[in-house]
Amino acid sequence: MDDVRLEDLVGDWLPLPDVAERLGTDVGKVRRMLADGSLIAVRLGERQVLGVPVALLHGDDGVLPYLTGTITVLRDSGFSDEEAVAWLFTPDASLAGLPGGPATPVEALRAGFKTEIRRRAQALAL
Repeated sequence: MDDVRLEDLVGDWLPLPDVAERLGTDVGKVRRMLADGSLIAVRLGERQVLGVPVALLHGDDGVLPYLTGTITVLRDSGFSDEEAVAWLFTPDASLAGLPGGPATPVEALRAGFKTEIRRRAQALAL
């Protein structure tokens, strides 16, 4: 997926040092979170800086609940990190039927619909 398109789709991003500051940790710990799949980042812009979508963070103290398992399902389904982020942030009209009518999978995760989102991710296995 084109980086500019992905940047526009997601909106707000944080570079790893800012993620570390927000989580009250160091960049090494954030890199370990990326490596173990509890967080996801993609390379952005001309300088190819790793960025994390702000919506994947929960307040100022952690990562969005249910994100780790969802990342695992998406990766197991053959998604690259860029494809996974794009899928999480792409509007899906079929989600409107859920209570609160979330528009994207990440909004549905934020609303607590982890099982529904993981089921949909598994159905997309490549």
